[in-house]
Amino acid sequence: MNEHTTHQKIALITGANKGIGRATAEQLTALGMTVLIAARNPRHGEEAAAALRAAGGDAHAVTLDVTDPATVQAAANQVEERFGHLDVLINNAGITGSGQVSPEDAYDQVPSSVDVDMVRAVFETNVFGVIAVTNAMLPLLRRSPAPRIVNLSSHAASLTITSDPDGRFAGLPPVAAYAPSKAALNALTVQYANEFRKDGILINAAAPASAPRTSTTTAGTAPPRRAPRSWCAWPRSARTGRPAGSSARTARCPGSGQVSRPTTGPAQPGYPTSGNRR
Repeated sequence: MNEHTTHQKIALITGANKGIGRATAEQLTALGMTVLIAARNPRHGEEAAAALRAAGGDAHAVTLDVTDPATVQAAANQVEERFGHLDVLINNAGITGSGQVSPEDAYDQVPSSVDVDMVRAVFETNVFGVIAVTNAMLPLLRRSPAPRIVNLSSHAASLTITSDPDGRFAGLPPVAAYAPSKAALNALTVQYANEFRKDGILINAAAPASAPRTSTTTAGTAPPRRAPRSWCAWPRSARTGRPAGSSARTARCPGSGQVSRPTTGPAQPGYPTSGNRR
């Protein structure tokens, strides 16, 4: 028996117990959506969901590790049994590969000396994990009248920006794991968008402004980062094309397959300044 007999909008956010994911969950619950807090640690997920409920939102914890196919499928089954559909999927979970090392000191990712196992681990979460979660949730998204997928990207994924010798990343060590994984994610986003454009599934990537991120060694319900105001996760108004229920200041959603940048905050490098997993 589905919990919602009418079409209540349901959003699932991976890595939502802290940071950008938590901030995004706050925004979506404020819009009246039911938000599923997907987190690897069940206790951290439930604590985050409880805090959102205490603030008046409708939030529920879902145990999900994007690198563990069993938990991914179990999460999809849980959404199926409880809600019967999914309207919004935000693939937010990700790792830098360098733990709590700042971008200026991430010499463990220099291409000529990087540990290939680190690169594999980063791609496993940031790219393959997105494929696993997206594909598991697609049957549920197809039941939505306006399905949306947002993949969390980074300015570090831009080949134009990172190849500029005088650009914002010029002072940072070159990296073989994080930035390439986000570039691959952008390419993957475009390919998903190409496949599902005809089916009405809007798929975009969003690159937030730079700000400190929490790490896996800190409390699982650390204060949230501000989420980008350019999320294209809400169903568009048929009349205006803007996300329904959003403020007039919210940026208009780009076409499917594009990278959306924030409309607030400075255009800063997109590397996490610390932390391992969102």
